[in-house]
Amino acid sequence: MFALRMIQLIEAHAERLSEKLMHKLECSTICPELWQRVPHEELKLRTHEIYRNLSDWLLSKTESEIEERYMALGVRRAIQGVPFSELLIAIVATKECLWEYLEREHFLDEPVELLGDLNLLHALARFFDRIAHSAALGYERVQKDRRTPTSDSWRREAAADGRVWKGA
Repeated sequence: MFALRMIQLIEAHAERLSEKLMHKLECSTICPELWQRVPHEELKLRTHEIYRNLSDWLLSKTESEIEERYMALGVRRAIQGVPFSELLIAIVATKECLWEYLEREHFLDEPVELLGDLNLLHALARFFDRIAHSAALGYERVQKDRRTPTSDSWRREAAADGRVWKGA
């Protein structure tokens, strides 16, 4: 019950979480290239998607669906010229923003309740680890492949989710 309540609260406050993360990225000195090279609306849509659909990402999506989606993100960021370290720190910041929110809302204060929902917390950590790894694989694919990153095949791969990146 606690886990469901926690996920519902995160999803209900996805907009606020996304705005907080955007502010964090904008003010950060550790990812200036990300902030300069990726359209802000694209960053906001991506972070909002994670927070708003967290239950789907944790409970419904398969590992291969997560891998496909975030490999495409890695490809896209490589094509955009974002350094890998900045892609990775943006993923870490997304997770940190979520944890900070849970702490502010006192979800992490009740150890008895937390013990009952430890599996959810592990699933959350594994999800962020999977997206970081998948984004790294996509990024590395661009680095290793000798094809030009502007070819149609790369554009299709970077547009894998179709909704946000179509025509990019």
